[in-house]
Amino acid sequence: MSVQSYLHLGGVHGVEAFQRHLREHELAIPCDTEIAAGSASPLARPLSLYGVTIGNRFAIHPMEGWDGTADGRATELTLRRWQNFGRSGAKLIWGCEAVAVLEEGRANPNQLLINEQTRDDLARLRKALIDQHRQATGSADGLLIGLQLTHSGRYSQPNVKGRPEPRILYHHPLLDKRLGLNAEYPLVTDGEIREIIEAFHRAARIAREIGFDFVDVKHCHGYLGHEFLSAHTREGDYGGSFANRTRFLREVVEGIRSTAPGLEIGVRLSAIDTVPFRPDPERSSPGKPGPGTPESFEALLPYRWGFGIDVENPVEPDLNDAVRFLTLLRELGIRLVNISAGSPYYNPHVQRPTLFPPSDGYLPPEDPLVGVARQMAAARALKQQFPALLIVGTAYTYLQDFLPNVAQAAVREGWVDSVGLGRMVLAYPELPLHVLEGRKLDRKRLCRTFSDCTTAPRNGLPSGCYPLDAYYKTSEMAAQLSEIKNRHRKKSAEA
Repeated sequence: MSVQSYLHLGGVHGVEAFQRHLREHELAIPCDTEIAAGSASPLARPLSLYGVTIGNRFAIHPMEGWDGTADGRATELTLRRWQNFGRSGAKLIWGCEAVAVLEEGRANPNQLLINEQTRDDLARLRKALIDQHRQATGSADGLLIGLQLTHSGRYSQPNVKGRPEPRILYHHPLLDKRLGLNAEYPLVTDGEIREIIEAFHRAARIAREIGFDFVDVKHCHGYLGHEFLSAHTREGDYGGSFANRTRFLREVVEGIRSTAPGLEIGVRLSAIDTVPFRPDPERSSPGKPGPGTPESFEALLPYRWGFGIDVENPVEPDLNDAVRFLTLLRELGIRLVNISAGSPYYNPHVQRPTLFPPSDGYLPPEDPLVGVARQMAAARALKQQFPALLIVGTAYTYLQDFLPNVAQAAVREGWVDSVGLGRMVLAYPELPLHVLEGRKLDRKRLCRTFSDCTTAPRNGLPSGCYPLDAYYKTSEMAAQLSEIKNRHRKKSAEA
């Protein structure tokens, strides 16, 4: 099936037509016909956590901006993005930003850092977010703000755009090839891991001192925390057994509790995954990548390089790993859990359902609504098994016009506690507030998943909504992005 054959949600007129499509294609996505407003809305119901009230059921996911300075400080673009998070009206700001705890662990040379030199910048960003939130909603009551702490591990690129400097925990038979790593490429040592853990402790202490309510110890999307969970083949203290593969988390948490008492902890987790995908060479043509297809894995069974994967059929997810991990989180007293899936680097259709791929991606191998349903099903199953945990769901942006209908139904039916938004708030920051106030959505501002917010940073530009955000749309950066995309098409055609 071609992309043209998949339903374009922007062309669907009316929620009844969308509901009919879900039924006809047996897609398990809840969808309310009517949207409630004000206090009658399930999305307006407060949550209670750690004795703190969270004022509504919208959350903002952490996103990398590629717009910091070379030394990891904020710029005006960073400030503008955080102000938009505040204007959204969402009462749970999950992590704000993926902030690197060490220079070596930055995913790009313009990623924010957290250290003594950048603490004032981060405090200023937090204050600006609160000020904008108060201005937009009339009150900052019920607002919970976190900071995502990260080390990018295999996907570190700290110094020069386009020059990866991977920090890997084990050799991966498929992903190493993509980075040009040979069998002699060094692994991060146990001693270096302990230094990274200490950096997380220092970062958490700073986050607490400048007023953040919690930190997210990132375990998703192929970055270092996530890679620990799949380190079955690693020897030493941090690989092999489940206890060893979660030692990093346990030691980070122990240190945070000691150095930053009172600071709460959350975890964003890729709960399910698959093997890496690539454009299908049989269905690709010059300048036009084909649909994604899994890398050959038949000689690698049982598959020992994944987490949340069926080891005998690794194109299929398996929630047993996530259940075991959330059991550990519960034992550690961590109740904030943000459920994601896959990785934007090796299976973006799993992580971020979209109809239009980024410049280095592939056409969707499935109706993106299937990807939405997959993530929603995972979050629902985990919420059912762990009712005391606050579960944030992901993949709602692709729903576009029908996001409010599905979000309301998911919360009303108890699939998730909070609906997380990422790409949508780059295009339409005020959407949560407009939904809660019962306003008609501005359809011209809805994210249509064109993926320019991914193509831009992949090519060294700040992440933003280039098609819809007037700031980016009229900037010099938009012309640069257009030139980059044309260059990619020409290069692919020549190849």
